[in-house]
Amino acid sequence: MQRAHRVRGKVVLITGASGGLGEQVAYAAAKRGAVVVATARRVERLQAVQERCRELSGGTAYAYALDVTDRQQVKGVLQRVGTDVGPVDVLVNSAGFGLFAEALDTADQVTEDMFQVNVLGLIRLCREVGGEMRKRGRGHIINIASQAGKTATPKSAVYAGTKFAVRGYSNALRLELKQYGISVTTVNPGPIRTDFFAKADPDGSYLAKLGRWVLDPGRVAELIVESMLTNRREINLPWPMELGARFYVLFPRLGDFLTRTLFNFK
Repeated sequence: MQRAHRVRGKVVLITGASGGLGEQVAYAAAKRGAVVVATARRVERLQAVQERCRELSGGTAYAYALDVTDRQQVKGVLQRVGTDVGPVDVLVNSAGFGLFAEALDTADQVTEDMFQVNVLGLIRLCREVGGEMRKRGRGHIINIASQAGKTATPKSAVYAGTKFAVRGYSNALRLELKQYGISVTTVNPGPIRTDFFAKADPDGSYLAKLGRWVLDPGRVAELIVESMLTNRREINLPWPMELGARFYVLFPRLGDFLTRTLFNFK
């Protein structure tokens, strides 16, 4: 029973909370009594998420419009959160997007935008919120990476690059913040059935080919919330993809061949 209510009364700030995995994490945290602070660019969706979190928690929930690529907006929103809500206990960096395209055909603007959101925005939140956590000597940062950050595949060079960056940054951050009582968890999911693929895979062919290996966002969110305020290092799923990533490290040439041929679903 104690495990189920570890986040009760704790302030959980989530980026990218207007849809997809971030939205489901908000609901899973609210069900356990957390004070959810939902942030995203889509204000109209945020209001609905905020209301649902209030219903689930039976308490308060907050929503703030936030573009993680805007430095000044990040600082301003975090100041408001500090005044309106209080110190953040758990930060979940879930904002991000991808696009399936061959590396040489990916436009500069798409590449820059993806790194701005997936990497630089995440780093910005970690630095700002992590700095406050360090002063208090406690806290938990959860960064949503991807199995693409372990095994790159064709037509996802830029996206994989951003997620490799998230994993590298998170690993170093974990080592640096441990002495201050702050945990850093990296979440490496495979494909999740969310609106992420409305942009990354408009015709839906990728998800159709993967079939039963596509993850349920609610289930992933439950695992993330169960890890909150623990020292868990990584969450890796589904297990066949994680097993494949480990196989790749041991047998890289064979891994290249299989990824380019048998396991190329894009």
